[in-house]
Amino acid sequence: MAELMFAVPLLLLTLGLSSGQQSSSLWPLPQKVQSSEVSFKIIGSSFSIVDARESSAGPSCNVLQNAYRRYYEYMFGGNRRRWQNKNRQTGPSELSQLQVWITSPDSECDGYPSITADESYELSVDQPFAVLKAPNVWGALHGLETFSQLVYEDDYGAKSINSTKISDFPRFAHRGILLDSSRHFLPIKVILTTLETMAMNKFNVFHWHIVDDQSFPYLSRTFPQLSQKGAYHPYTHVYTPADVKMVVEFARLRGIRVISEFDTPGHTQSWGKGQPNLLTPCYTGAGPSGTFGPVNPTLNSTYDFMKQFFQEISSVFPDAYIHLGGDEVDFSCWRSNPDIKTFMVQQGFGDDYKKLESFYIQKLLDIVAATNKGYMIWQEVFDNGVKLKPDTLIHVWKGTQEKYQDEMANITSAGYRTLLSSPWYLNRISLGQDWRNYYKADPQDFKGTEEQKKLVIGGEACLWGEYVDATNLTPRLWPRASAVGERLWSAMDVKDLNDAFNRLSMHRCRMVERGIPAEPLIYSYCPREYNGI
Repeated sequence: MAELMFAVPLLLLTLGLSSGQQSSSLWPLPQKVQSSEVSFKIIGSSFSIVDARESSAGPSCNVLQNAYRRYYEYMFGGNRRRWQNKNRQTGPSELSQLQVWITSPDSECDGYPSITADESYELSVDQPFAVLKAPNVWGALHGLETFSQLVYEDDYGAKSINSTKISDFPRFAHRGILLDSSRHFLPIKVILTTLETMAMNKFNVFHWHIVDDQSFPYLSRTFPQLSQKGAYHPYTHVYTPADVKMVVEFARLRGIRVISEFDTPGHTQSWGKGQPNLLTPCYTGAGPSGTFGPVNPTLNSTYDFMKQFFQEISSVFPDAYIHLGGDEVDFSCWRSNPDIKTFMVQQGFGDDYKKLESFYIQKLLDIVAATNKGYMIWQEVFDNGVKLKPDTLIHVWKGTQEKYQDEMANITSAGYRTLLSSPWYLNRISLGQDWRNYYKADPQDFKGTEEQKKLVIGGEACLWGEYVDATNLTPRLWPRASAVGERLWSAMDVKDLNDAFNRLSMHRCRMVERGIPAEPLIYSYCPREYNGI
C-alpha cells in the first residue's frame, strides 16, 4: 500500500512546492514512500549521477549514460559546464551524488525491454549520497524519473531534495500508449516527443498503429510499392527504415517497447493501392462495382504476400509481439463476390462469414508464429471463435463499462491474457475534467477469480487519428494519459481523486517546464509557463 507523510494543500497549485512537500508531487505514485523534513541542497555545479562501484553496469552502458545526461538536464538545465567548479567543496547540507547500482549480473544494457522485464527499484536519499538500486536498467530508468521529481526549488530558487526512501514497482507489466499515424501522418518529431513524455509517466509500450485504410506510410523494403502508392505522399509522408530504427532505439533508451500494428483483413484500403489482387472486388448485381472490400482470403497469393511481409516486419521491429488487429471486418463485400461464395460452399462454411474470417486469421497467425513472434489481436477475433494459441494477448476496446467488464471476464475465464483500452479512448473529448473517469477505470474491475485477474497484463490509452495530427496531439494526450499511467503503475488502493488532482496538477506543470505543452486540468498557473520554444 502506498503511503505518504504529507498532505497536499490546494494552495500548492499556484504557489508551487516548498520544503517537505515535494514527495507529494510524485506521479505516478510509488508503491511505498517515506519522507522526512530533513532537506539537502542539490547544486548542479557539484552534483553528479554516477555508476555505483558495485554496479554490474559501467560507463559503456548507453541506456544509463544517456539517462544520466537527460535527467541532469531536467533537474538543472544546461548550466553545468558553464558553472562547474571542480575545486568547489560540497557543503555539510548538500547532496553530492546519486549512485546507481544495477544489482543483477545481467544489466540488460544491450537488450530491449520485454513484457517480463523487472522494472522495480529502490531509492534512498540521504547523506553522504543518494543510492538508486535496481535489478536492471529498466527499473533504474524509472528510479531516475522519480529522483528528478523529488527535486524542488525553495522560495529563493535554490534546489533541494528531502531525505526519502522509496520502494517501487509497477502494478501491471503492460502500460501503453497507442498512436495512429495513418488517418493523419505524424512527423517523427511528434512521435519522439510522445516517447519522451511516456517515460516521464512510466509508460513502457508504444503501440504504433502505423497503417490503416487512409494511408500506408510504412516504407517496406520488400514491397516498396505499398507506400509508393498507398501513402499520402511517397516521399514526405512515409516512415523510412532509418526512421523506424530511430524510433525503436529512442524508445529502447527510455525503457519503452515498440509494438507495431498491421491490421488485417479489414482496415486495408491503402494496402490495395500498391498490392494488386490483395483486396476483394465488390459486386453490384452481376458485375464488379469498382470498389474493394477486405483482404481476399481465398487466394494463395494473399498468404504468399503476408508471409513475406511479416517476415520483414518481424525483423524490423525487435519486440516479441506484433499486433495483428482483426477488428471491424465488414462482410458485405465478401457476400457480394461470386468467387467468395463458391469458396464458402467448398469449405462448408454455409453463410457464416465469421468462419471465413476465422479461416483467414488462423492462417495469418500461423504465418506470424513461424517468425517466432507472439501476437496481439483485437477482441473481435476472440468473439468470433477463432482458434488461438494459449499465449495470445487479447486487446479489449469495445463497449460500455458493463460490456467491457463482461468481455474481460469471458476472455480470462477462457484462460487468455488480456489488456484493456475501452475506457481510455483519449481521442474522445468532453468538457471538464474527463481525466477523472480515466483515473477511476480499473482493468481488474470485473467479476472473476483471482486467477482470472492475474491474466490481465495491463492496458493502453488510445489516441486515434481521425481528428488528431501534429498540431494537437501532445496537449490532447497529456496530462489525460497521465491518469491512465498512474492507474496502471500505482497500487490498486490509490484512488483519492483530490490527492490525484493536486499531484497531477503539479506533474502537469513539471511536464510544461520540460517543454511538453500539456493542457491544464482547470484554472491554475505554473511557475514556468510553456512558451512554445
